Amino acid sequence: MGTVTLGVSIAVPEPYGSLLQERRAGFGDPAAYGIPTHVTLLPPTEVDAACLPAIRAHLDEVAAAGRAFPMRLSGTGTFRPLSPVVFVQVVEGGADCAWLQQRVRDSAGPLVRDLQFPYHPHVTVAHGISEEGMDRAFAELAGFEAEWTCGGFALYEQGGDGVWRKLYEYGFGLSGVPVQGGSRDEPSVRA
Repeated sequence: MGTVTLGVSIAVPEPYGSLLQERRAGFGDPAAYGIPTHVTLLPPTEVDAACLPAIRAHLDEVAAAGRAFPMRLSGTGTFRPLSPVVFVQVVEGGADCAWLQQRVRDSAGPLVRDLQFPYHPHVTVAHGISEEGMDRAFAELAGFEAEWTCGGFALYEQGGDGVWRKLYEYGFGLSGVPVQGGSRDEPSVRA
């Protein structure tokens, strides 16, 4: 069966997701259109494809134990010079994201892995591009604001073309369902 590269994340809902994706592309990030706008819970992780049913069952359990929580993004931050990333900050909901990512990577589950850096919830808006592009992203999105109620997360697979595609959505208190189009997360306030 081979291996697949999976990730777990909270999608940034519309209209914010598309807006930030467009801005990311405008800063010169060639990966912008292949990566849905998100807050990572599990970074790209290569697994045996045969493990997918166990992974789905594990994520069902994580989601069943979760509850909806407010998410708020505000302003920018950067991991430079340690890592060439500019991001929009998660200023509310970060503790909930940290709780979820710990459970996704739980030592009793099929997605155990160490992280390269300590977990810091954020929304990447520029990665590995020119310093000028990074500076523009940091300055131009400094006033960005968004908030919504997070009702779940999703499992994604990276295709051979480098594009990340949603496989299953997991609503808190619900079982994972195959993606049929659309998102459960709806913005509740403003951009």
